Amino acid sequence: TYESHLRNHILPFAGNRIPTSLRRSDSMAFVDHLLEKPNLRSPRTIVQIFKTWRILIHYMMDENIPLPANIVSRIELPEISDGSGDALTPDQVAAAALAMRTIEPRYEVLVWLGACAGLRAGEALGLTRTRVGWQENLLYVQEQRQRGKAAPLKTKASYATLPVDQFLIEQLATHAAHFSEPEPVTQATARKRRARRHVEPIDEDLIVTNRYGRPVQSSDFNEKWQRVVALAGLPKGTRFHDLKVFYTTTLGGPGQHDPKTVQALSRHARFTETWDTYARPPRAAEGLRVTAFGDAFRSMQQSSD
Repeated sequence: TYESHLRNHILPFAGNRIPTSLRRSDSMAFVDHLLEKPNLRSPRTIVQIFKTWRILIHYMMDENIPLPANIVSRIELPEISDGSGDALTPDQVAAAALAMRTIEPRYEVLVWLGACAGLRAGEALGLTRTRVGWQENLLYVQEQRQRGKAAPLKTKASYATLPVDQFLIEQLATHAAHFSEPEPVTQATARKRRARRHVEPIDEDLIVTNRYGRPVQSSDFNEKWQRVVALAGLPKGTRFHDLKVFYTTTLGGPGQHDPKTVQALSRHARFTETWDTYARPPRAAEGLRVTAFGDAFRSMQQSSD
């Protein structure tokens, strides 16, 4: 992600500048530059790109490049929604899965891994058959895929032995039964492959592969996900990560699991990430009956009577 921010946004803006010539006004101009880009419509993305810029500036300062102390401080950034909007509903998740089945059946199970296990896209793409506890209803989350290659997980808390619903295990089993091999090719394609000495992909034991049996590239999946959002009628801008929001919100619903258990299952390093950002406190309170105050003060009221 950092490399993409650098290549696509930072270097085109300031790549020909001498570092010592940079000033706070350049940081402000960089934000304006991002806001004017027609393909950058998400405030969250703009803020993330600016954070990469800030990391780069701090690195140069650590290397004793003389820069103003306030070069990236108190820069006005686009306001990001606090995430208090409604999470996806079960019907919307089911509609997303159905849409993915229509667009690319091999990727449908990724929707269920996001919604029923809270896996991030890279984690779902990196799940292998041997890391599914088929009889114990467990997922062993140990790595993710970035650009088709194995990579470490986001944080230490991301590594987990994760209990999951039997429903998800059934979805995984159905997927494995239908998509464990690459799609067959025509005789003409087979001849072309032999002519160019085609090498069959190594079996990496991945649950989800593309139709050639190779790791799924994030660009391919992201393109399919955008089509899913449109076909399923999901709110504009719905991200795959919103399936993780659904997962955590569902776990935190009335009578399900206590907050710390939700944090552990969601694999969040900080409790605030679970409850403030994901669990939607107002919705988590729906269906509850609050009686603690009446119980606490009823005896006092009776004694005064």
